[in-house]
Amino acid sequence: MAEAHFYAKLVWSGGALGPTESVEHYSREFRAEFEGKPPLRGSADPAFHGDPTLYNPEDLLLSSVAACHMLSYLAVCAHARIAVRSYEDAPVATLARRDGKVRFVDVLLRPKVVLNTGSDIEKARALHERAHNICVVVNSVNFPVRHEAEVMFSDEGVAAA
Repeated sequence: MAEAHFYAKLVWSGGALGPTESVEHYSREFRAEFEGKPPLRGSADPAFHGDPTLYNPEDLLLSSVAACHMLSYLAVCAHARIAVRSYEDAPVATLARRDGKVRFVDVLLRPKVVLNTGSDIEKARALHERAHNICVVVNSVNFPVRHEAEVMFSDEGVAAA
């Protein structure tokens, strides 16, 4: 892939509710705009006085990591002729104070993948590592991203061993 650029516009929409005269009382609401797409409303995490009903940057980073892995995984499976029927993930991010800064220190992806019967389940398991290695977002972050995948056939109710 040649060099690519992505553009966004970020607007502090909370300013309409008043200025930043005190830490406790100004709105953290923002609007992220991307050409040709609906705007995304967000706020700070509630721990930072944000609106708990809106997406926060931590939510968005976690979902970006998980979505990139999923999309990379589906692509490598398609190339390998592995028929994925469904994919769900319940990722977990850990934030902690390190070197005086609060930051992501770890993300654990926990995808549950269902394959068509007859697909190569061992290859499907191994392709998570390939997906991990080609995921743009994973390659762009400075914290570990781990994955503990469960892979099963569509006619099974439990993950294959």
